[in-house]
Amino acid sequence: MTNRKPPTKVDGLPVPEAGRRVLIKGQQTKAVIIDAALGLASQIGLEGLSIGAVAEVTGMSKSGVFAHFGSREELQISVIREYHDRFEAEVFYAAMQKPRGLPRLQDLFDKWMVQTSAEIDSGCIYISGAVEFDDRSGPVRDALASSVSTWQTALRRAVELAQAEGQISDASDASQIAFEIHGLILALHYEARFLRNPSAADLARQGFQHILARHAGHGIPPVAESASEITPHKIGAVSKARRKPASD
Repeated sequence: MTNRKPPTKVDGLPVPEAGRRVLIKGQQTKAVIIDAALGLASQIGLEGLSIGAVAEVTGMSKSGVFAHFGSREELQISVIREYHDRFEAEVFYAAMQKPRGLPRLQDLFDKWMVQTSAEIDSGCIYISGAVEFDDRSGPVRDALASSVSTWQTALRRAVELAQAEGQISDASDASQIAFEIHGLILALHYEARFLRNPSAADLARQGFQHILARHAGHGIPPVAESASEITPHKIGAVSKARRKPASD
């Protein structure tokens, strides 16, 4: 959860120490509310989220919750932003510690798989929110769509970096690859959560391996086994016949 320091000045004037303590307490209370609202939204969806429902869960008054958000819509948007911040921290920024190219792309998928698996019993805000707001307009849908688009752009960029490293073919369409990877996660969520298919995770891992095999480039490095057991050696074995001579 993101902790923001209270401002030391407001409108150019210094905030007294007592005032800063009040601001800190207010931020802490708001963080508790958002955390509870996120847990509730994971169970009943963004549409089911209300000031009253969150007040009941947190043991606060409706007026107390309302004072921090001002509207149900702002509460929903705050939940979307919090979910996105956590997703970025646990999936995207964590994977950025890996070398650029295929190792990073593999780690992104591995961590995305872990995130999705952890949400099987609760639900993914991105997926459930898309179902709830796909045919609507307004700030809540905009906030949700913006978060998903940001993640999709980051995923496509990871594919492009793998292409720049020669590990994925330049002839391949990075957007198409990212689309297919995203599709695996959606299928995993559907199969595991709705159909209760115990093989869903294995099928998703195999699908990811097949995507990389179809689009393998010349410069696949000897990377160690990833959590999804997708190795450059295995990818190279499948795609050897498709490779062009290095002189081309």
